[in-house]
Parts: sequence; structure tokens; C-alpha cells
Amino acid sequence: MSTNSNLTTMRRTVEQLKLEASVERIKVSQAATELQQYCLQNATKDALLVGVPTGSNPFREPRSCSIF
Repeated sequence: MSTNSNLTTMRRTVEQLKLEASVERIKVSQAATELQQYCLQNATKDALLVGVPTGSNPFREPRSCSIF
């Protein structure tokens, strides 16, 4: 039985290696350039850079109500 399980493990490993070998790879410099372009294009939508509009902010401070 150990021979069968060993063979099965080897087949899975070969299939995984084939899958990894078929993945398209790019250079780090190209990936960095694309990431920088993406960040610059979407900077106007980034809540960390622009802030959250007060009307749609679920974490805003609650308003106090005072009755006279």
C-alpha cells in the first residue's frame, strides 16, 4: 500500500509542478511599474488618502441630543 500512496503523491507533485510551470511570470520592475500606475489611477477613490465623506461614515462620533 505504501507504494501506491507514494506513487499517488508523486503524481500529485508532478501535476502541481506542471501547473506552476505554466504560470506566466513577469519581472519585478514591470510589476512595480504596474502597481504604481494602478495606485496613481485609483488614488482619488482611496479612503485612506482622501478621507471618508461624513455622510457615509459609519464610525463617526454620535451626535448628542439635548432637550431644554
